[in-house]
Amino acid sequence: MPLVEVTYAPTVPEPLLREVGAALPHLVSLAVECPEEPYDGDLRPGDVEIRFRPLGPLDRSGLPVVIEIRSKWTASREADRQERVDRLHADLHAATGLVDFGVYLSLPCAAWSQGD
Repeated sequence: MPLVEVTYAPTVPEPLLREVGAALPHLVSLAVECPEEPYDGDLRPGDVEIRFRPLGPLDRSGLPVVIEIRSKWTASREADRQERVDRLHADLHAATGLVDFGVYLSLPCAAWSQGD
């Protein structure tokens, strides 16, 4: 289950952020799919969690939007992580028209439980 945090500047219009939020679950799922965690195209609650955070008065960022994705490490994700994040960046631009943004993919050793 990827956790996604979108940090954005006050100059980014809310309708664009809504488009990004609508596109991210599917695009992130494609970007991190792997044999250990295949993506069947049917997202369910808890599959992708997205949080939006405005830049604070003390934050410093060279980009108006930064998208950070954390997803559990697997060998197959590790092998081509740069290609995955490059493809996600291109796909998000194509889906939303978003420009001047960065995508950071982190693959920590992790575990997830959602209960029953």
